[in-house]
Amino acid sequence: MAVYTDVSDEELEAFIASYAIGELTSFKGIAEGVENSNYLVHTEAGRYILTLYEKRVAPQDLPYFLGLMEHLADRGINCPLPVRDRQGETLKRLAGRPAALITFLEGLWVRKPGIEHCAGLGQALARFHLAGSDFPMHRGNSLSLPGWKTLFASIRDKADGIIPGLKAEIEAELAELDAQWPDDLPQGVIHADLFPDNVFFLGDRLSGLIDFYFACNDMLAYDVAICLNAWCFESDGSFNITKARSLLENYEKERKLTPAELAKLPTLARGAALRFLLTRSYDRLNTDAGALVKQKDPNEYLRKLRFHRGVKSYREYGLGAH
Repeated sequence: MAVYTDVSDEELEAFIASYAIGELTSFKGIAEGVENSNYLVHTEAGRYILTLYEKRVAPQDLPYFLGLMEHLADRGINCPLPVRDRQGETLKRLAGRPAALITFLEGLWVRKPGIEHCAGLGQALARFHLAGSDFPMHRGNSLSLPGWKTLFASIRDKADGIIPGLKAEIEAELAELDAQWPDDLPQGVIHADLFPDNVFFLGDRLSGLIDFYFACNDMLAYDVAICLNAWCFESDGSFNITKARSLLENYEKERKLTPAELAKLPTLARGAALRFLLTRSYDRLNTDAGALVKQKDPNEYLRKLRFHRGVKSYREYGLGAH
């Protein structure tokens, strides 16, 4: 979440008036994240998140994202819901951007996830995968292997200015992943960005999942690999195998990983680390200086990528024999 597009008081009041949620009482920008402009909106009926979709989000993808939230909620996944206006529409325009009003989800994200948080995440991720199994819409993953190559091409000449030697290291990694990337693992709807700031807790109890704007159809185990990267490393860069075991074992309480998925887990984890190394590097070079946004460090994911290169078996992520 971030703020790139300013909205005037008059524009927002008119926008809110198109919903049956009472009058606008206050609003403020939200600085976290990097993708869209987000505001916390208070009306007489309660709190909402207003999202204005910025350039990286393709307008044709928005019905998929909004429809997925409604589908998941219908199947018992606790997540925000798009609010329908007086004409029954969820997708509108505001300040020249596509926009949607989303219900506010109670809870806080955890800055330093513990073993119990990883357990809750693993179970919630598997339930999410199962709930999405009959979602009728389809969206390809624009940030899988072909997309990584495109991203790298856009930063290749400046990569060494971000991290010395980064250009050659990414080139070598892309070549290896191109040869090893699977295409025959179980597929379905994945979240693709389930970082701690997209998972809310009330105490140690997981209260819901948010921010579905990278969701797409891809390998389910790739979503697991993203979470291993996002949840199971400590601030000093070390891998916490106890957290990984908790995440994976609790995922498997709801959905068993296949032998083929387990065999490819180290490769998928490498790919996930490379994906975030590339997007963070791109954002480092391309984020507007005036945007209210917190940039994230590409070095973090370069270190994770190097760790996964040394992993030879899924057992090194904490799972026992299958």
